[in-house]
Parts: sequence; C-alpha cells; structure tokens
Amino acid sequence: MSYSQALPFPGAARHVGNRRRSGGVREKCEDRTGLISQYNGAVRVAAIQMTSGHDIDANLEAAGRLLSEAARLGAVLAALPENFGFMGLDSADKRAIAEPDGGGKIQSFLADSARRHSLWIVGGTVPLLSSSPGDGRVSASSLVYDANGQRVARYDKIHLFDVDVPGSIESHRESAHTVPGRDPRLVDTPVGKLGLSVCYDMRFPELFRALSRQGADVFVVPAAFTVPTGQAHWESLLRARAIENLCALIAPAQWGVHPSGRATYGDSMIVDHWGKVLARLASGTGCVIADLDDTARIEARTKFPVLGHRTIYNT
Repeated sequence: MSYSQALPFPGAARHVGNRRRSGGVREKCEDRTGLISQYNGAVRVAAIQMTSGHDIDANLEAAGRLLSEAARLGAVLAALPENFGFMGLDSADKRAIAEPDGGGKIQSFLADSARRHSLWIVGGTVPLLSSSPGDGRVSASSLVYDANGQRVARYDKIHLFDVDVPGSIESHRESAHTVPGRDPRLVDTPVGKLGLSVCYDMRFPELFRALSRQGADVFVVPAAFTVPTGQAHWESLLRARAIENLCALIAPAQWGVHPSGRATYGDSMIVDHWGKVLARLASGTGCVIADLDDTARIEARTKFPVLGHRTIYNT
C-alpha cells in the first residue's frame, strides 16, 4: 500500500515511513515537501486506489483508512474509485445490495467520513435503486459530500460499458444491470467547479466540453478500467481531457485482481491543466496527493485562450 505526495514544482522526496500490515502488504509513505497547508492559492487533492471486492465492510474499512491518510497529508478533497464499496462476484450482484437514495451503509460511511475528517469526498460510484417502476437495474451514482458530511451532488454515469474488449476474451454489458444517467453535473467545491464523470465517460469528449462550457475547473474520473484498454488508452485519454479543456483532473482507480477474477488497471493519477501528471500510483493500493494551482490555470487560460476560440458546433 503506497502513499505519495507530489507538487507541481520539483522537489526531492523525503521518506517518512514504511510499515507492514497483516497479510504482508507494505505501506509506503512519502512526503515531498513536508507541507500540509495550501500554498500560493493551490489546493491539495487526493486520488485513492483500491482493490475492492464483494465484502462491503472490508471495502469500507480499507477506504476509511485511505481517506484518513489523505486527510492527514492535508488534502481538502479526496476521490474514491468506481465501485469502491462493492465489486460483486457477478455483475448482477449489485442489484441485491443497491441502496435507496439518501440512505444505506455506503452512503452513511461517506457522510460520516467526510464529517470526521472535515474532508470533501467524491464517492466513486454507489449502486442506488432505480426510480423507474419495475426496473430492477441500479444507477451507478457518483456522490459528493462536503466537509460537514452533507451530500451536495449526485451524478449518474451516462455512458455504459457495453463492449467486447479488443484483443481479449473480456466482455461487458453494463447496461444489463445499470440504468444510464442523462445529465452532466457540476458542483462548487474548494478546488473550484468540479465536473463529474465515471470511467467509460472519459471516451466521450463532448461530455467534458459540456462541463467546460458550464465553467468546470477540475474533472474527476473514478474508474475501474480493464487492463488491455488501460495499457492502450488510460493515460492518453485522461491527459487529453485535461489539455483540451485546460482543466485539472483527478482519476482514482481500481487496481489488481478482484475476488471475481476480474483484473483492473490501476494507475491512479492527478493531472494539471497543462496535461502534466503531478502524481500517480501505477500499482498497489493507496493514495496519491498533489496540489492544484488555480493561479497557474487562470494564467494559462488568459495567455492561451483556446477555450474562447471554439467555433465548430459552438460546443
């Protein structure tokens, strides 16, 4: 398990601790500057990487430990990966554990954790019961909680992963058990206007352009990416979405082989508005920390006004 801290300026890493948890999993902590507070208008964020399974209690215990570490390192907002609270042995299993909107173990955990740590939390995705009568499918809902533990936003994943993965026997039909969302969602946070998305959404630049037109400063993309598509496209897509909108981006991910046998790519990262990877965790579970410099982003948009030069489709 790794914790690392990165800032958008060079600095030698200062190692502050190693320890082993039960099962031989090693935790590594690094502090590149020793700074915990904001500097020069920058705001510290965290992306959390997990290997979730079908045991909700175990998943929440792991998530809670990592959220606590993110708060200790000075993050004001931490993002959990897609399916952080539950990855079933079968894709249909989410139907049985789906929560009503506004109540349930996973939602209570998010609210309590945000309140306990005075931390804004993006809750990856949570399976919520569909509001459509007779539809047993669930919504893949990304929930945002403020530092007081109040839910301030819900985004339902719009683009569902119905694919046969090229070069692999892997096949997914997410829509069999998940209802697609319809509306882009932007929320005011301490890191700026945060545009919400989930995993496969990143392949649809029109969603991010719509969020950009609404004033997005930062995107968040919780994911559970496949290994073949991750190797081919993960970093390229994330950096492209950041660059073309001059927005920073936080991408927490699932990693490793899950109890179901499914493997996910990992490589959680934080990217600045210029497409620079500020921090990443290629493998293992843990969190990465970086400071997002709002002053630099505003200056870049002023000197390089590409967003004002859009003409085609007026998007």
